Amino acid sequence: MGLLDGRVAIVTGAAHGIGRAHALLLAREGARVVVNDVEAEPLAEVADAIGGEAHTGSIADWDNAKALVQQAVDSYGRLDVVVNNAGILRDSFLASTEESQFDAVIAVHLKGHFAVMHHAAAHWKAESKAGRQPNGAIINTSSISGTTMPNPGQTVYGAAKAGIAAMTLVAAMEMERYGVRVNAIAPIARTRLTLATPGMGAMFAAEVPEGQFDAFDPANIAPVVAYLASEKCPFTGKVFTVQGGAISLLEGWRTVGNVERDGPWDAAELGEQLSVWA
Repeated sequence: MGLLDGRVAIVTGAAHGIGRAHALLLAREGARVVVNDVEAEPLAEVADAIGGEAHTGSIADWDNAKALVQQAVDSYGRLDVVVNNAGILRDSFLASTEESQFDAVIAVHLKGHFAVMHHAAAHWKAESKAGRQPNGAIINTSSISGTTMPNPGQTVYGAAKAGIAAMTLVAAMEMERYGVRVNAIAPIARTRLTLATPGMGAMFAAEVPEGQFDAFDPANIAPVVAYLASEKCPFTGKVFTVQGGAISLLEGWRTVGNVERDGPWDAAELGEQLSVWA
């Protein structure tokens, strides 16, 4: 028996890399999977390999995201898992970034995650109110660029990924009443995106001697997602980094110092007080 027997899952960005690895493992663990991507031919190959269904199109399109969720429900009678993985990279330094680059990154990452979550949430809310309480799971994809390791040239990408982490925490609070857990991962693996990241591509492209563990293999990320997608998983509102065999639990903004007084601050005096943090 597989960990995900009887579960129905959606995986976006599933034609290549991490998303493809997710789809393959979820299917091996018994899930029926609808895979999504904008690249039809490699997506169809993944769908054929897992005996699942393909849905081609951008999840940044509101109606297309709705159609993706509906396809899973129509084809398999239910929806249990959403894995939001789709993403693009348009690296550029702040002063050189064009509006089209900003719009594309925010659309695919932030809006794309939200759109699929929204339509899945609406479905699960209706199921819950009809007396069919879901045991659902959403796994979003953040990044160390938006959490623990900001990277020059990724102002927009980092902001989108940080937004996904924050969105995950809020969605977890909202969806708990409907029986749905929401978590996120910040994966570190060899993908077309990381290979194209300035200053980092060479690290990911380095050859691994035969027989040695490849810490950057995208397949290393999938077991974490499979567990988070399972009915046995208790976690919600968590963000994990995953690289090779290492998994870390992240926490967000926290207070590390405090100054206060009774009444308003004088600007010069405030500067003296805050200088200890400089």
